[in-house]
Amino acid sequence: MESLVIQPSATAQWHALVGEAEQACATRLGEELESYLVFLLMRYTDSPEIANSVLALDYLHSMEAVGHLRETQLREVGDKCLLYSGLFPARAERRRVNSSYYVKLGMGAYSALATALAQLKAKLFEDLSQQFVKLMDVLQTMRELGNGKPCLQPLQAMELWTETGSAHALQNLAQYTNASPVQIALISSSTLPKNKTYAH
Repeated sequence: MESLVIQPSATAQWHALVGEAEQACATRLGEELESYLVFLLMRYTDSPEIANSVLALDYLHSMEAVGHLRETQLREVGDKCLLYSGLFPARAERRRVNSSYYVKLGMGAYSALATALAQLKAKLFEDLSQQFVKLMDVLQTMRELGNGKPCLQPLQAMELWTETGSAHALQNLAQYTNASPVQIALISSSTLPKNKTYAH
């Protein structure tokens, strides 16, 4: 970000920042997902209590809830997972889980919500589930706009790329090394031919 341009409102400011991050990571979310992300950022700007959430428990409680309460809780889990994975990837390490943990939990929450809702609303949450990684990539790029430094450590970036296919994580890896990482399929011992010896 070369210079800060002040927009006439907080909504416009977030829109401009999301748009700049999309451009920087060569991603286009579309108007509906862009708007959702902007209002999500506005909603949690003044909510430090998000750091105290135990999202796995929140998810389990939401699955036990019914009706409107279940929908609200699933949405909150999906939203918090998106913010954690996008804006606070280092928090996963402090909680001794992989970054992709939040991605999978958030995708699951949005997908469960899409299943529970009527057709029109369901489409939005199905899109949020399917485009979760792109949304996370945009949020991580937003973090980097000011200083240009990768927000992921090398091992974090490698794990996130192999687990989720994150294009942004792959870009982060490229900043640490000139090598091109490749994904290696792991072979289960049950699929190996019998009567052969393999070095371990």
